[in-house]
Amino acid sequence: SKENVKEYLQTHWEEEEYAHLDGAIPIPAASGNGVDELQQIIQAVLENVCWQMSLDLKTTALKQLQGHMWRAASTAGHMKAEFFEDEVPADRKWREDGMKVYIYSSGSVEAQKLLFGQSTEGNILELFDDHFDTKVGHKVESECYKKIANSIGCSTNNILFLTDVTLEASAAEEAGVHVAVVVRPGNAGLTADEKTFYSLITSFSELHLPSSA
Repeated sequence: SKENVKEYLQTHWEEEEYAHLDGAIPIPAASGNGVDELQQIIQAVLENVCWQMSLDLKTTALKQLQGHMWRAASTAGHMKAEFFEDEVPADRKWREDGMKVYIYSSGSVEAQKLLFGQSTEGNILELFDDHFDTKVGHKVESECYKKIANSIGCSTNNILFLTDVTLEASAAEEAGVHVAVVVRPGNAGLTADEKTFYSLITSFSELHLPSSA
């Protein structure tokens, strides 16, 4: 929320000013007039952050700020990630079957590792081989999936991408990646055409993947 962002910036401004905010989240130049000006600068950054959030933008700087906020909340013991009950058992089974599992998220790699490192299931980072974020590109760009395939040394037609966003599914398929659209409570509804076009699952347990072990 806006209040949470404001509270975080007030508390951690010195860290954020010199970290990753400058650029995608512009920081107004200071003129050296003290506390009042600092509050004006923080307010300007806050308004920019809220504007980006209102448009659901996924800029790298915004996602890094999100990761920093999650880190602070996690350190204070205020946050643990929760997962659908089928997710972690499926991840474990895939690993046992010799498959590699990767995370590609609009959330920063730092934020991903915080979530999977401190969850209601404990630290499950060992279940994932690597993490990718918007530094490789946005998830609606097909080229990103080719970059990831190249990075992990795998052809795109040997990759299955799970998503709940059809624009991402379309981009991945364009790159030659196999796709399943995950239908979960609270997700955006699918059109009749989308329901027909994409492979749909409601649980990871519905996936029957060939063992690589």
